[in-house]
Amino acid sequence: MSDTSRRSFIAASGAGLGAVAVTGAGAFTASASARPRADRAQERVVALVDDHRGDTVTLLVGEREVVVKDRDLVTRLLNAAGSR
Repeated sequence: MSDTSRRSFIAASGAGLGAVAVTGAGAFTASASARPRADRAQERVVALVDDHRGDTVTLLVGEREVVVKDRDLVTRLLNAAGSR
């Protein structure tokens, strides 16, 4: 994803995504293995799921992009985004 389109995406949908992130956060269940690491992200993170049937999540972290293959994470994100 180019920097220009990423910035446009974040600028256009930042407020809406923030609201979804706050309301959807309660839909995640705590995991015993989810412990904060010293090298964790210290800036805004946006998760992008292009295919709801796939296993890929693209994380936009500051100025960089991280691709994660994790079907369980995709499912949890979609469940959280769909909750009200």
